[in-house]
Amino acid sequence: MSSPSDSYTEMVQVVLPNDANPLGFILGGTVMHLIDIAGAIACHRHTRSLLVTAAVDDLQFLHPIKVGDLIILQARVSAAWNTSLEVEVEVYSEETLTGVRRMTSRAYLTFVAVDREGGKVTIPPLELTTDEERTKAAGAEARRRARLARKAQPSD
Repeated sequence: MSSPSDSYTEMVQVVLPNDANPLGFILGGTVMHLIDIAGAIACHRHTRSLLVTAAVDDLQFLHPIKVGDLIILQARVSAAWNTSLEVEVEVYSEETLTGVRRMTSRAYLTFVAVDREGGKVTIPPLELTTDEERTKAAGAEARRRARLARKAQPSD
């Protein structure tokens, strides 16, 4: 059993012109791609298994990130169930010349542990030891209930 801090992952890279739109800001799709990678790494650190992305919840773009700034992604597992787990990914920009950092995005991703044939694999539980960890896990439970309720609704 491991704690959320055992899965902590940080990725940093500079935003280059080929990552940007004509306004000079990083593309939202590029940010989503990096969020998925950071989230997957954190989940791999918890499960030590193969994983597939199952859902993205509450992705918000709060502020743009300029070409030349750093993009920093911090991820950690927030909840684990039988075969799936949730990871919280926070994204920050850092101005390279001033060091000013601000949160630009946050997302919650659900991953499912699988074997090489795509069958689901049981994962270890998450050890929650602090009030903050228990609060984040309770939020994950609420997002999971809402996501499963939406999934159960018939589509038009």
